[in-house]
Amino acid sequence: MPRILDGVAIAAEIKREVAEEVRTLAAQGVRPGLAAVLVGKGAASEIYVRNKVQACADLGIYSDLITPLDTVTTEEMLDLVAALNDRDDIDGILIQLPLPHQVDAKVLLDAIAPSKDVDGFHPVNAGHLLAGRPALAPCTPAGIIEILKRSGIPIAGQHAVVVGRSDIVGKPAALLLLHQNATVTICHSKTHDLGAITRQADILVAAIGRPGFITPEMVKPGATLIDVGINRINNREEFDRYFAGNTKREAAFVKRGSTIVGDVHPKAFELAGAYTPVPGGVGPLTIAMLMANTLRAAKLRRGL
Repeated sequence: MPRILDGVAIAAEIKREVAEEVRTLAAQGVRPGLAAVLVGKGAASEIYVRNKVQACADLGIYSDLITPLDTVTTEEMLDLVAALNDRDDIDGILIQLPLPHQVDAKVLLDAIAPSKDVDGFHPVNAGHLLAGRPALAPCTPAGIIEILKRSGIPIAGQHAVVVGRSDIVGKPAALLLLHQNATVTICHSKTHDLGAITRQADILVAAIGRPGFITPEMVKPGATLIDVGINRINNREEFDRYFAGNTKREAAFVKRGSTIVGDVHPKAFELAGAYTPVPGGVGPLTIAMLMANTLRAAKLRRGL
């Protein structure tokens, strides 16, 4: 039977460690602080930010939730970021995406001080990551490494194949795996004979944003499958394509009218030696690593 890598349990472990370090810093008169900026109203974004603010409260991290109107301009947002860059009580700045169309997200994210870029998106931090220097790494890729390490999955010397080349997940995940001495191949939608490459993977990271894209014939038996995808499906035909015969999932689908599938077809997990489920795999690590990055930023800024 394949081993299920429990992201919920691993995230809880990381949060306990962060809370312990936050208590240690508090004894030295230091409290890490995170500014969360949520522009306008959007149900999904509000839930994400609320969960992040709650995580701060649970771990003893100070948080400041800032909610500009959805009519805000790029110039006004730049003024806000500049003010947050100057605040000594703020160690991390999080700007929840997506932003309204009139706000230039790239300009805004580049304006965040690299030392406070807890999402790890700033070009300076991307450059440090490329060079293998200490940096604030993007939360989801950093979480992937934590899952592998804390689950005792070997990385060094393994062939890791990353399907997806986004700046947020695919590229940084490949770099982090490379820094752990894996042999890394990056694939994407234009890769010829993709299955021939993915079948070579000891560790296969699926981050392409397409439901069930990695099918059983693309998987090497015994491989570790890391599924980063979160794709919502809400019609019966799609449900049956992925979950036919899964009575537990079907009951939840009927009740809610939708369910979530990753970038790996559920049937492919049957071939794996270990895998991250969706939900409950990589997802919970994102907030845990955001908390860890905020703590790290607080320590780095103070030379601790």
